[in-house]
Amino acid sequence: MNIEKIYFETQDNARLVGLLHKGSKTDKVIISVHGMTSDCLKRRDDIIARTMTENNIDFFSFNNRGHDVISYLTKEMQGINAKQKAGTAYEDVQDSYFDIKAAIDQMLELGYKEIILQGHSLGCTKIVYTYNKFITKSEEKYLDSIKAVILLSLVDIPKAQKINLGDNYDFMIEYAQKREEDGRKYHLMPNESFIHPISVKSYLRYFRDNEEINFAQYSNEEYEYPELNNIKVPLFMRWGTVFEMIEQPASELAQILNKKITNSKKDIGYIEGANHGYSQKEQIVADEMLSFLNKNI
Repeated sequence: MNIEKIYFETQDNARLVGLLHKGSKTDKVIISVHGMTSDCLKRRDDIIARTMTENNIDFFSFNNRGHDVISYLTKEMQGINAKQKAGTAYEDVQDSYFDIKAAIDQMLELGYKEIILQGHSLGCTKIVYTYNKFITKSEEKYLDSIKAVILLSLVDIPKAQKINLGDNYDFMIEYAQKREEDGRKYHLMPNESFIHPISVKSYLRYFRDNEEINFAQYSNEEYEYPELNNIKVPLFMRWGTVFEMIEQPASELAQILNKKITNSKKDIGYIEGANHGYSQKEQIVADEMLSFLNKNI
């Protein structure tokens, strides 16, 4: 396996970088979208990449603008390279549309024809949001290129936050709204408000202005998962059973979604003993992903 560093730019002029893991010549590639505070340098990605490249599927992991807790995003504006605060603390998750779209463009430009989108945690949210954005914007070029979607540990972020904060949930939203009204949306929230540093702007996106990203409503028995059901290509979903960020047991959640998700080529389940990051279970994840892809693309 060879690894090549790839630089590319988004439609809104953000400069990103990723690692392309290459095996034998192939027209198939997985684009990996990481979650909160993460990046493209992970043991899980390395193991999945090795497994895939040994089986004629290349693997592209890249740093989206939400990488790490706090980072800087370079944008070219009127010929000047400007830096702005980014990372999980400052990102707008809906900007993931530009990042994923640019990653697909880059892979298509390199000659790949079959794109598999794979996300972890918030990366899953970004993929489902972007896929639905392609539908609403009638961007058939991207929809036609995507041959499968893999979602590892898609989280109901508002529900997880309500469980973590309890009675303080509404208070923290009110706190954020007041800071926004005072023109301080880029200020950081109190330490106890979230599991890591987060700006007022980002906090309100997740917990107030979340209509377009609130599609993992596992505790809402009436919810029909229209955004997930819009995914017509083969769909793979997994969770762990230990320290996973879900309210229900993974076995129960898988049962719920197997009933609700109508995709005829779905593979929804869980990995016994895995945690949210799949530590020490990476090879099991990789093998199950490969088996799914071999059956469906």
